[in-house]
This record gives sequence, structure tokens and C-alpha cells, in this order.
Amino acid sequence: MATMLQILDFLGVAVFAVTGAIVASRLRLDCLAFVFFAVFTGVGGGTLRDLLLDAPVFWVENEIYLVVCIAIGALMWFATPLVERMSKPLRWADAMGLAAYSVMGAAKTLALGHPPTVAVLMGVATATFGGIIRDTIADQPSALVKPELYLTPAFVGAGVYVGLFTFGGVPAWPAAIAGAAAALVLRGGAIIRGWNLPAYTPPPDTPPSDKP
Repeated sequence: MATMLQILDFLGVAVFAVTGAIVASRLRLDCLAFVFFAVFTGVGGGTLRDLLLDAPVFWVENEIYLVVCIAIGALMWFATPLVERMSKPLRWADAMGLAAYSVMGAAKTLALGHPPTVAVLMGVATATFGGIIRDTIADQPSALVKPELYLTPAFVGAGVYVGLFTFGGVPAWPAAIAGAAAALVLRGGAIIRGWNLPAYTPPPDTPPSDKP
């Protein structure tokens, strides 16, 4: 379990750090901004998780996470042109980070002795908060307010892991792979096919609301 948690943690941090650097490149920022975006995007979700769970913040206890983010930010300063040649690199990197971190957040929460419902919510928070920080700092619309599936894959990834591991008796690694795969399939379908859930439609006689 400890090995799985650490691998998923490093994977989530690294992939989200890449997305932060991509955003910095699209904003035409300098090299220090690349590192700034990589660090805050990489550790944002895990930081929220640990603070809410009253656990030691992971990157404070182990500075290797910061080193990884800094290294990725510096590397992306040179590698971004190659990465941008891929199809939708930001959204796919974000999808991979979401898949890994939805499971990681849930798994760490269970490992700390919290109930399954809390684990699922912590999985969602861990998977989405880094991207929220990135988009807020960059003054860009968050994926949370777009119609395509974003929160749903995180819920499903965390839920599949918790369900299989806690209630199904499935070992940690197979449960983690199943949860991450489920999240990635749903998010991938949203990226490729525009999958979404029905949006709220107010009744015809509803008076118009003030828009912010």
C-alpha cells in the first residue's frame, strides 16, 4: 500500500506539473513562471487533501516532490514545443493527473482510517484542486464550469477504487488500476467525444437571474 501511494503521488504531481508548465508557455511567461505554475499545480490537490485530513503536508515532509515539480518546470521550458505538437496535450495530461490523483486521494484517506464516503470526496478534491489553482492564477475558465465531464470521472475513479478495495476485497493495486482506468476512460471520452451529463434547464416560467 505504501509503495502504491507513493507511486501514484509522484505520478499525479508530475503530470499536473506538466499541465502547469504548458499553461505558462501559452501565456508566454518567463522561466520562473514555468516553475511557479508547475509547483503550484503539481502539489495543489495533495496539499488540500492533507490539510483537510489534518495530515502532514506531503511535500513539506518530503522535498523530493518540490524537486520533481521544479525540474519539470525547467524541462518544459525547452520541451514545450515538442509537447505542443501532440493533440490536446494540456487536456490529456490533465486527464492522466486526474485519474491518478482521484485514486491516490481516496487511497491515502482510507489508509489514514477515514470512512469510504470521505475517501471518495478526498479523491475528487485531490484530483481537481491543482487544476483549479492553475486556471485561477492564469485567469482562465476552469474545467469545472465547462459542460463536458470533469468532476464525474474523478468521482467514478475514486468510487471504483473505494468500492473494490473496501467492499469487494480486491487488492490495492488491481483496485487502483481499475479506478484510474475508469476515470481516464470517462475523461478521455469527454475530450474526444464531448461526453457530458444533462445540464440543468430552468422551467419556462422561471424569472431571469442576475448574472455575475
